[in-house]
Amino acid sequence: MATTPAPTESKSRPPGARSVLRDSAFLRLWAGTTASGLATWALPFVLGLAVLQRELGAAGLGLVLAARTAGFLAAVAVGGVLADRHSRRAVVLWSALAAAAAAPLLAVGLGRSLLLMTAAAALAGAGQGACRPAFQALTAEVVDPGRRQQANAATTLAVRSSTLAGPALTALLAAFVDVATLLLGIGLLWLVAALLPGRGGPAAAGAPDAPRPQRASLRAEFVDGIREARRHPWFLAGLGALTAVIALGYSATSVALPLISRDRYATEWVLAAATTAYTVGALGGALLTARLRPRSQGWVAFAGLAAYGFAPLSLMLPVHPAVVIGAYAVAGIGIELFNVPWFTATQREVAPDKLARVSSLDFLVSYGLAPVGLALIAPAIHTFGVTPVLGACAAVCFLVPAAAALVPTARHFGRPPVRPGA
Repeated sequence: MATTPAPTESKSRPPGARSVLRDSAFLRLWAGTTASGLATWALPFVLGLAVLQRELGAAGLGLVLAARTAGFLAAVAVGGVLADRHSRRAVVLWSALAAAAAAPLLAVGLGRSLLLMTAAAALAGAGQGACRPAFQALTAEVVDPGRRQQANAATTLAVRSSTLAGPALTALLAAFVDVATLLLGIGLLWLVAALLPGRGGPAAAGAPDAPRPQRASLRAEFVDGIREARRHPWFLAGLGALTAVIALGYSATSVALPLISRDRYATEWVLAAATTAYTVGALGGALLTARLRPRSQGWVAFAGLAAYGFAPLSLMLPVHPAVVIGAYAVAGIGIELFNVPWFTATQREVAPDKLARVSSLDFLVSYGLAPVGLALIAPAIHTFGVTPVLGACAAVCFLVPAAAALVPTARHFGRPPVRPGA
C-alpha cells in the first residue's frame, strides 16, 4: 500500500470553499452524466411500452435487453483501459455517440426486424459500458479532492430524481408520441451526454487527459488495473460486499416483492409504494452524504450497505405494508451511504492513471453477476419457498458487509486522513 499518496483532504470542506454546484466545468459534466443515466434507465421502460402496444413481443424484449447487457459487459473493461490510455473526454464523446446512434436503429427495427433491434441494443449497451468508467475518472479530473464527495452526491441526486419522475413523464409523453419517437428522444439524451461535458480543468493536474503513446495490449493494461485494485484491501472487500448484496439481496427483492404484493397484500400498491420509498430514501441518503464526514467513513458505508438486508427481511413475515415500505426507505438511504463514499474513495485512493480501469472492474463485477442472481432466485424460491430464500438473502446482506468492514484499511476506505498538526 506504499505508493499511493495519503489522502490529505480535511474532515469537511474548508469554510468559504466554492460549492461544486457553482463550478461550470462540473455542471457540464453533471448534466452529461445525468443525461446518460436517464437514457440508460429509459430504454427498458420505453421498450416495455412497446410490448404493451404489441410492437414487440415479450421474448423479443428479453432478447433485446440481454443483448444490451452483453454489450455493456463487453465494453466496460475496454472502456476503462481506453480511458486510462487516452483522453477520458474523448472516450465519453465516442462511446455516448455510439449509444446515440443505436437509438434510431432501434426505432427503425421496431416492429420490423428483431435482429436489427438486437444489434442496436448491443451497440447501446457497449456505449453505456464504455462511458461509465470514463465518467467516473473524469469527475476526478474536473473536481478537486475536497469537493468530490459533494460532486458524487449531486450526481446521485440527479440520477435518482430522474428515476423517480421518469416513469410519469415518459407515460405522459407516450400519450402524445409513439414509441419510435421516444426511442429517438433517448438518442438525443445520449447526444447531450456526448457533447456537453468539457475537458478536465485545473483539478486534473497530473491526470491522464492527453493522448498517450501505445504501451501494452488492452488485456495487459486491464490486468494492470486488476493489480492496482488488489493493492487496496478495502476496495476488494467493498466490491465483494456490493456484489453479494446486488446478486442476492437486490435480486431476491426484485423477484419476491411483486409476488408478495400480489399474493399477500392482494394489491399492486405495495409494489409501487415500496419501490418509490426506496428511491426517495436514496435521495435522502445522497443529501446526507453530501455533507456527512464521519470519522470512520468505511464502517459507516458498510453499515449503510448492510441496511439493504431490511428489505428482504420485511418480506419474510405478514407484517403491515407500512413496515415493508419503511424497510425499503431504509435500504435506499443505506445504499447511498455506501455508494457516494465508495466512489469518492476510489477517486482519491486509486492511482490516477489506473482509475478508469479500477472503476470498470467495479462495474464489470457488480453488474456482471447481477443477472446470475436474478436467474437463480426464482428457481430457488420455487424449490425452497420464499421465506427461506429471503431469510438467506437477508443474512448475506447483513453478514457480508460486516465481514468486509473487518478487512485492513476498510475502516476509512484507505488510510485515515491526515489531521492538521499531526
